[in-house]
Amino acid sequence: MKEEYSVIPGAESFYLEGNEIGIVLCHGFIGTPQSIRDVAEALNKQGFSVIAPRLKGHGTHQLDMEKCTHADWYESYSHAYQFLKKRGKQIFLMGQSMGGTLTLKFAAAQNDADIEGIITINAALTLPALDYIQKSQALRFIPEGAPDIKKENVYEIAYEEAPVKSIRELQKLMKEVPPMLPRISVPALCIKSATDNVVPPENTMYIYETISSSEKNMVTLPNSYHVATMDNDQELIVESAVNFIFSHVRSKKAV
Repeated sequence: MKEEYSVIPGAESFYLEGNEIGIVLCHGFIGTPQSIRDVAEALNKQGFSVIAPRLKGHGTHQLDMEKCTHADWYESYSHAYQFLKKRGKQIFLMGQSMGGTLTLKFAAAQNDADIEGIITINAALTLPALDYIQKSQALRFIPEGAPDIKKENVYEIAYEEAPVKSIRELQKLMKEVPPMLPRISVPALCIKSATDNVVPPENTMYIYETISSSEKNMVTLPNSYHVATMDNDQELIVESAVNFIFSHVRSKKAV
């Protein structure tokens, strides 16, 4: 399926070349790579190579998104991973919200030898406020409202309306992932906001408790809401990620 609309300026996928440590950094549902650019650039300044894929149907038009399935989003994520793999990078997976959900699904499907570790930020397994959509037949689009960001005067590129069909695809993805969590045994860093008005922080606690990783840490962001990569604790996310990566990268390739 080819996208029929142009990409919104600033919403493009991007790649920042660095050392042999590569990071797939994925945005969330309705969002775009713009929402994680600052974190990506900060990680790149630490030396890492970072690829931020634009998930199919995102950053163009909601009619594009309406045609996509969660398999399309997973494919976008997979292409970013393959991009780093072909370049011989040691790969860490990182994602926010639905990007975190895709990170978990992808990690569960891979051989541990191919992934150094994972980092999730407010990964979504449940969206209680949207549970009613599973039974609603009348709607096609629902208004998105302002992004869940505590910091003032922050602009996120996102659709003003969300296709109900796309929300149902997200719900299918969130249902698929929990039974897969015990398959994950790579080192993991689970980051959650203390207050999240979209995805309950209990999602991250469940992930942390259910994955099989023997090396895992959880970090709580005290001053951010759901879109944490654009919020007040952005530096804490970067610091935590950098420390985690350097603690688990194989020294023979570290630069």
